[in-house]
Amino acid sequence: MEEKKITLVDDAQTIEFYVLEETKLNGKNYLLVTDADEDEEESDCYILRDMSEEGDAEALYEFVEEEEELEGLMKIFEELLDDVDIEKK
Repeated sequence: MEEKKITLVDDAQTIEFYVLEETKLNGKNYLLVTDADEDEEESDCYILRDMSEEGDAEALYEFVEEEEELEGLMKIFEELLDDVDIEKK
């Protein structure tokens, strides 16, 4: 997959993430992202849900925090990235 970055901006800070994989579930788009580049062997990953509406000029993402949703998405992303182990902290 070609290296893809996204930048999240809120009132207090700007955070840049590398997109590792993306998937769609129940009509929602999800991203598996990390704040570390590809050279790092271990890094923290986050799952973001796309909350933007069709036609929005900019995407709106939120962190997935619900336990059941996270577990299901982690399994999907592990299957998509067969050479990566995802562990919950």
